Amino acid sequence: MRALTWQGRENVSVEEVPDPRVEQPTDAVVRVTSTAVCGSDLHLYGVLGMFLDAGDVLGHEAMGIVEEVGDATGDLQVGDRVVVPFTISCGRCWMCWRGLQSQCETTQVRSQDKGAALFGYTRLYGQVPGGQAQYLRVPQAHYGPVKVPDDGTPDERYLYLSDVLPTAWQGVRYADVPDGGSVVVLGLGPVGQMAARVARYQGAEVVVGVDPVPERRAMAERHGVTTLEPGRSLATAVRDLTAGRGPDSVIDAVGMEAHGSPVAELAQKGVGLLPDAVAAPLTERAATDRLAALHTAFDLVRRGGTVSISGVYGGALDPVPMMQLFDKQVALRMGQANVRRWTDDLLPLVQDSSDPLGVLDLRTHRVPLDRAPEAYSMFQRKDDGCIKVVLDPWDRPG
Repeated sequence: MRALTWQGRENVSVEEVPDPRVEQPTDAVVRVTSTAVCGSDLHLYGVLGMFLDAGDVLGHEAMGIVEEVGDATGDLQVGDRVVVPFTISCGRCWMCWRGLQSQCETTQVRSQDKGAALFGYTRLYGQVPGGQAQYLRVPQAHYGPVKVPDDGTPDERYLYLSDVLPTAWQGVRYADVPDGGSVVVLGLGPVGQMAARVARYQGAEVVVGVDPVPERRAMAERHGVTTLEPGRSLATAVRDLTAGRGPDSVIDAVGMEAHGSPVAELAQKGVGLLPDAVAAPLTERAATDRLAALHTAFDLVRRGGTVSISGVYGGALDPVPMMQLFDKQVALRMGQANVRRWTDDLLPLVQDSSDPLGVLDLRTHRVPLDRAPEAYSMFQRKDDGCIKVVLDPWDRPG
């Protein structure tokens, strides 16, 4: 089959790789009909290469048609149309029963002291081949795949259940925005876009999105979000919108590669040029992230408010302003999305013909899988108004 593989820093290519097969009774094989590029994929593309091997198949947002099932996949059947959550969880363990599927004790990568295995996401998370491919082996298929109607509707109506929507939904839930309250979303990439829409849907009165890219701000504004550019006047503008005290909640949807952190950016790039045997322990034990967005969140949030972190961070020695957080009595929530905890809530919303979360207004580019390297570069540079890329693993009719 054809699949997108990591070959080196900022170097990915589409190659022929072996077709996946059922290896365990709880496995299924899915023929991928749509797969998306995520902001977290850019961390692998530019920063976390020391945890990848040449030839690793990337991608963790995929959906398609079940082609083969093992003997213990429950009611999953060949021919089912499914979305595949990016976290691999069993649904039966202590963590899964408590809605912490991203900490699943069956798939935890204990050798790396990490949580549940993830598709297409480095040795740290199990080195499971990803979904930017024509076929995908799905472990724990008795629980993970979400069945969706095979009714001719576009894949994009359901595709974002794999990651973007549950991550945004959890980010807003963790933000604890009061009814009629206020929230600032930092970063209007795919997760930030959906977090802003979810916050409005769940009853926030003031929703502000912050991003330097005009096309991203324009998309958010189409969905009733007030937008601002980052800069020196940001705090004043936000206070003016929130009765002078700051927002009840701030959602950091940026993560480790925030703009405005030039020293940390140079350090990240420098470590990325080192041999893996040196770079990996440095990253795990001595790395710092670009923290401009996170520090902005701490500055903006009102006293007694909540900061919810959806953006991925990987630094072991990130400096945190504890005096400021303690003095302002800030609550922090964060973590990998517990996808299957939220999909039952989200499925009726994405099926709704009125599209209350605007899922059909997120994808800006759809390209063949063979153009994935070009898409990665475009997404990283934010060229051509690129906000969300969906890849076609197979030739589309017409």
